[in-house]
Amino acid sequence: MTEQTKPTAPVDKDRVVIFDTTLRDGEQSPGATMTHNEKLEIAELLDDMGVDIIEAGFPIASEGDFRAVSEIAERSKQSVICGLARAQLPDIDRCWEAVRNSERPRIHTFIGTSPLHRAIPNLTQDEMADRIHETVTHARNLCDNVQWSPMDATRTEWDYLCRVIEIAIKAGASTINIPDTVGYTEPNESADLIRRLIATVPGADEVVFATHCHNDLGMATANSLAAVLGGARQIECTINGLGERAGNTALEEVVMALKVRGDVMPFYTNIDTKKIMHISRRVSTVSGFPVQFNKAIVGKNAFAHESGIHQDGMLKNAETFEIMRPEDVGIAGTSLPLGKHSGRAALRAKLGELGVEVGDNQLKDIFVRFKELADRKKEVFDDDILALVTATTDGGEKLQLINLKVVCGTGGPAEATLEMEVDGRDHSATCHGDGPVDATFKAVRELHPNAARLQLYQVHAVTEGTDAQATVSVRLEEDGMIATGQSADTDTVVASAKAYIQALNRLAIRREKVGPGADKREISYKELG
Repeated sequence: MTEQTKPTAPVDKDRVVIFDTTLRDGEQSPGATMTHNEKLEIAELLDDMGVDIIEAGFPIASEGDFRAVSEIAERSKQSVICGLARAQLPDIDRCWEAVRNSERPRIHTFIGTSPLHRAIPNLTQDEMADRIHETVTHARNLCDNVQWSPMDATRTEWDYLCRVIEIAIKAGASTINIPDTVGYTEPNESADLIRRLIATVPGADEVVFATHCHNDLGMATANSLAAVLGGARQIECTINGLGERAGNTALEEVVMALKVRGDVMPFYTNIDTKKIMHISRRVSTVSGFPVQFNKAIVGKNAFAHESGIHQDGMLKNAETFEIMRPEDVGIAGTSLPLGKHSGRAALRAKLGELGVEVGDNQLKDIFVRFKELADRKKEVFDDDILALVTATTDGGEKLQLINLKVVCGTGGPAEATLEMEVDGRDHSATCHGDGPVDATFKAVRELHPNAARLQLYQVHAVTEGTDAQATVSVRLEEDGMIATGQSADTDTVVASAKAYIQALNRLAIRREKVGPGADKREISYKELG
């Protein structure tokens, strides 16, 4: 077949394209399954903040993934919408069907090229080279914008890596992504690999090279930035570094590193950094993965100063201990202007200050719970309000908490009386347990029998004081599937019940995605790396 003509590479060599894969690679995190509406919301936030390319999912994995990618493609305003496909013609056809209605569609196809990954489909080097040519050509005949990835590139033999990249370029790929699939490389290697590929592979100067790094050794951000210095002009990343195992390169880290250290990395992105904190919080909530307090850029302590020396320096000159302003990433100073007498307009205005935009129905739901909270707390902090936002649901869940009453004593077991809606019908149960949370979870299992195993139970306070809201995170595992729930309430036991029920609802969603008798390994993307 003749060589495909390729779109011209970007003229602006100083711009780094941001490719966000939160909705695809990020959702591979065990327990991070998002609902359909949550995926649409996150995609809209990514589009609004200036993400260049959104990898919206893996369309052939399930009907749910296909619908989400298709609807995101139709709704996107400015981002390129990309779907992932294995090096198989049915995958590529399904991917194109999902993204074709986007104003700017992209097909991203991949195959594992290292010796370990070539053994998975049991292909020789020549057989794999033929498949790469066939599948990239097929994708290019469907779509002008094709990205190709040699999975586990950093552990692929040099000569073979150059060979297959040349094949992909000749077949029509306009972006060549170099994945460090298992987080194996280090910054010097990362930069050198990109630099050598651009200098060696015929046609490399006509395409965009991308970098996709995992954080297994804690070097994903460093490796991605090093790759840019080596000539890559697309960084693949996720919000909060969400992703399988130790996660991916964090979008907020590479974007702010380029913004703050332009003196040594003279590149820029199109990201509106003031929207970083809001989307970080939303991704944390919908994925059920809390952000560690000392996480760079978006952690709760990222701009906190407790040391006396630090506080004194901050009071005299903020630049003494801060290399960027909190406002640059969308952090507002904590204030206490709202209370139980505040109205809906004041709440909407406060949400606007915090970078949160909500529809009328969601505002109504938040306002009701805000009034309930204000009656229980003397002071309502910004973080309290954000916790209310993150607690909103789509409605229509299989399980919903109606009422919970717990009786505890020092000399005996705790007793929990739970009222819960199951499939639209109200049920109640009373159970005893070793403490209020244990009794409550037993009552939930009494009303909704399940074999889910509790892998994680974590509590932290949203704000300070004995009346602070507690955020509870719960992770469950059942039949190889993992789901996480998160909820906040001034009553820790109530928050625990809500988080547990949310995790069970997410398990139900995941079971629906997999379907009876389906191949869980394939559907859960384990082949993707």
